Amino acid sequence: MIATQPSTFIYNAQIVTPETILEKGWIYFVDGQIKAIGNEASFEENLSEAKQTAASSEVSDFQQIDADGGWVLPGFIDVHVHGGYGHDFMDADKAELDIITQFHAMNGTATMLATTVTAPKAALDQVLERVEAYSKQEMPYAQLIGVHLEGPFISVKWPGAQNPLHIVPPQPAWLEDWTERFPGVIRMQTLAPETDGAPAYIAALVNHGIIAALGHTDATYEQVETSVNYGLSHAVHAFNAMRGLHHREPGTVGAIMSNPAIMAEVIADGHHVHPTVIGLLAQAKGPSELLLITDAMSAAGLGNGEYDLGGLGVIVHDGVARLKEGDSLAGSTLTMIEAFRYAVLRAGISVEHASRMASGNPARELRIDQSTGSLQPHKQADVLLLDKQLELKHVWIGGRSIR
Repeated sequence: MIATQPSTFIYNAQIVTPETILEKGWIYFVDGQIKAIGNEASFEENLSEAKQTAASSEVSDFQQIDADGGWVLPGFIDVHVHGGYGHDFMDADKAELDIITQFHAMNGTATMLATTVTAPKAALDQVLERVEAYSKQEMPYAQLIGVHLEGPFISVKWPGAQNPLHIVPPQPAWLEDWTERFPGVIRMQTLAPETDGAPAYIAALVNHGIIAALGHTDATYEQVETSVNYGLSHAVHAFNAMRGLHHREPGTVGAIMSNPAIMAEVIADGHHVHPTVIGLLAQAKGPSELLLITDAMSAAGLGNGEYDLGGLGVIVHDGVARLKEGDSLAGSTLTMIEAFRYAVLRAGISVEHASRMASGNPARELRIDQSTGSLQPHKQADVLLLDKQLELKHVWIGGRSIR
């Protein structure tokens, strides 16, 4: 059942907006949309108006929440997430998609891309079909707005936790089939830009309005730069499963850090990338060119044990997921609120900048920033309330109370 949408007025908060942080600020949202935002000076007048509006409405209740100096942020947007709470996007049906999106919504994610793993085309077709059908219905939790194909056109040298049996060179015919059968469903695709046919495939992705991303790659600095000229604009989980930085050959990492045309992801969990290196990446990219992601697998939200990722066995111990064979990191058990907290408390990124990396930047990249990704009047009421210690207290998605 879809949750109700009462009129909500939050006050006495530190509100992160695109322009500033409003100290002792307030935000008012009704009917799924942000109505107004302001500071202490306009509090009494707007609270009174909000109460009067609610009193005259036949459909909306009114709730008034004292944030007690806590933080109000836009809902998080996760462009790289494989599943959660026991389920994987590769085989999830509608009920299981509800479970995944509810779990991540409870942890602050308002919008997400269903991310695949390297697999046969038939398996990828099925994911596209299920996600398309799901997204056309009313979604009660995090909004699933499309698919991120991670592979299968990646490097055999850097498979990470991808199944090497299904790695193939770029297949233009597959892309044409996908875009014809599932228009608009693929929002991003990860590939290795050094593979045969990759530059032309990148250009084709861009022509179809799909974000071309590098990942699981052994590309040299020059190969990445060439690919940027063809339209490559994104890098998945920077530092992980890719050619590293060397002072005589900057490699994939050097290209990511130095080229402002590349939006970079980072998994901020302390296992994939050291917090000091996250801080260095943030300095290199600046607050507008870095994204926080989870790369979460089905084990997210659950405990230690054995799991599956794309047909490969995974063991989770103390929250760290690794392949049973080879010991490679296999995605994460991270949530977006944990990534946000880690970026701020361990990597030294400001709340304002971390919020942009978790919400504003992915919204802009996905071209949904006119409706979500920041707290502004007339935008969708995807709103998070955190306490002073950055613990998540409440979540609203489209004005609906989720947590």
